[in-house]
Amino acid sequence: MLKIEGLRAGYKGTEALHGISLEIRQGTIVAAVGANGAGKSTLINALSRLVDVNAGAITFDGQNIVKMSAPEVVELGIVQVPEGRQLFSALTVTENLRLGFHRLRRRRASSLFRERLDYVYELFPKLKERADQRAVTLSGGEQSMVAIGRALMADPKLLLLDEPSLGLAPIVVERMFNVLQVLRRSGLTILLVEQHADEALALSDYGYVLSVGNIAAEGTGESLRNHESIRQAYLG
Repeated sequence: MLKIEGLRAGYKGTEALHGISLEIRQGTIVAAVGANGAGKSTLINALSRLVDVNAGAITFDGQNIVKMSAPEVVELGIVQVPEGRQLFSALTVTENLRLGFHRLRRRRASSLFRERLDYVYELFPKLKERADQRAVTLSGGEQSMVAIGRALMADPKLLLLDEPSLGLAPIVVERMFNVLQVLRRSGLTILLVEQHADEALALSDYGYVLSVGNIAAEGTGESLRNHESIRQAYLG
């Protein structure tokens, strides 16, 4: 589904990824893990076309998307859940979710909106209870549900998750990761960027360990978790 070859990318002339290559197969969860400054968020933002790509190719469903804009890659089905959730705090849960529907607005709008909304509420029943509450009044875990739900409203082909567990209690993280397993079983492809490497790799089919803008190791999630030298050097 997605293939990256020799990707160099960064911010305002500062390169954060130094020629990395990786692949994401359809229907899998792939984890990109590593310490702060490893280049994980730059990878997500390069795929979303939010940072400069200096060299290399990003091929999604046979198309090189390097020269595309952020709205164009969303139209292709690449949808990001950004770090920190970035909700519209003054809007209600339903209003925030409606913003995610923008990609599908031209297709059977009213019936499809209700279909996607029901799907999100089935995954996150708590959000249905909070439908008319403003996002600012929600707990951190509920805000994370809204952020993921907003992305799912767009019916993505590839879901990009940037540090979804940030600031959440362990029990909330566990529930969120259970939802990601449900999404994988439904056939959704997911790139999961996480500092909590052990949990992310346990969930993932395949993983990449990033270190200062390079890929230091790769393999199945289980093999990376169980590789003692990799754990000591990169995973903590």
